[in-house]
Amino acid sequence: MTAARSDYELLVTAADVVGYLAGTGLLGRLSAASDGADVRVDEVTAGNMNRVFLARGPLGSLAVKQAPPWVQVVGPEWPVDPARIASEARTYERLAARVPESIPTIVAFDESRYVLVMEDLSDLDVLRDALVRQVAADDGAELDFVALGAAVGRFVGELAASTSVAALGASAHAELVETSANPELCRMTLEVVLDEPYREHEHNHWHPALEGRVRSLYADAAVREAVARIRHDFEHRAEALLHGDLHSGSVMVGRRDGEQVVKVFDPEFSFVGPIGLDLGLFWANLELAAIAADAVGDAALAEARRSAVPASWAAFAEAWGDASSLAGIESDAWRFAGVEGMRRAVGFSHAADIESLPGAAIPDASMRLFDAARHHILTGTAVPGATARSGPVAQTAPGAASGRPSPQATDASTPSAAPRRSAP
Repeated sequence: MTAARSDYELLVTAADVVGYLAGTGLLGRLSAASDGADVRVDEVTAGNMNRVFLARGPLGSLAVKQAPPWVQVVGPEWPVDPARIASEARTYERLAARVPESIPTIVAFDESRYVLVMEDLSDLDVLRDALVRQVAADDGAELDFVALGAAVGRFVGELAASTSVAALGASAHAELVETSANPELCRMTLEVVLDEPYREHEHNHWHPALEGRVRSLYADAAVREAVARIRHDFEHRAEALLHGDLHSGSVMVGRRDGEQVVKVFDPEFSFVGPIGLDLGLFWANLELAAIAADAVGDAALAEARRSAVPASWAAFAEAWGDASSLAGIESDAWRFAGVEGMRRAVGFSHAADIESLPGAAIPDASMRLFDAARHHILTGTAVPGATARSGPVAQTAPGAASGRPSPQATDASTPSAAPRRSAP
């Protein structure tokens, strides 16, 4: 992996953050005190890649995000170029002109120290956290999933429509491809999402109920060929600018002035690629959230969660505007949903929606997620009748695409090795 630069000062303590804001002239947004003595700083790092602080004072609050020269959750042993945050800043800049209501307001970007200063969103919840709490019944949080889906679909559609070849022209689009190149984080996606889950790898782990399915997966030629095509599309189809990592941990939700608010954040994996990717990642995460709701017997909540998928597709189609390409984009989206679901089932980074379920509910939910993911990968379609299904989805037989018989998948009780580090 490329050695990351480390010749800049990292923000580590509260005093570092206050000093940084003072030095950049931003402290006055928070406090009238020149030394910021009445400013409170809390580290709220929740993602895997960057460090995030909230600075609050009598006059206001700001979020301060810095990219270290490594994957934050791991440390210096996994170096990554901190210039990744420049991709995020450029993407926010473009989105501000199209869907300003769906992104945090950016206050400043410091390219020399890889720092983004932005609106404080701490009054909102990370979508994944809200979904987990709904199932755990720890609070009465209600979400309008149709409105949620529409906001995310509009976000994806506006970004794609404004950065396609048709919108920019060939020359400007080629320039965007070059300036938005994000090779290290794209390589991470290739490894963690589009390679490791389909072979023996130390990062992979899964619930013991999936043991037989995983062993069949590693020998499944039909899946291997389908994933190879998805990987090729990811690497070679430069269609429009993407968020690149649009899962339920990259969306914040809440209410302001009585209205539901949806904010998409963390586009650090942004690059120019296949348009279906962002939709697929979002769909997979809503699908696994619906599976989690079904697992605890809440069919109404599961149905509501699934409603975000068609709502996002309708909003995307309206913003995108090219009806002739919709069928291909939808198929791509389901295939990307498949690889996202599979990595959540058996790969490096699982989702709390399933992992936080009562122990007795996890096996069935894990099998349903695996089977749905495999179906999407092989067919590029939704799972038929998913909203009414109460058990594991019917598994497409390994080798079915080529007419080969299916080996019998069996459950085993021996767990695989747990990962040594969390994935992006």
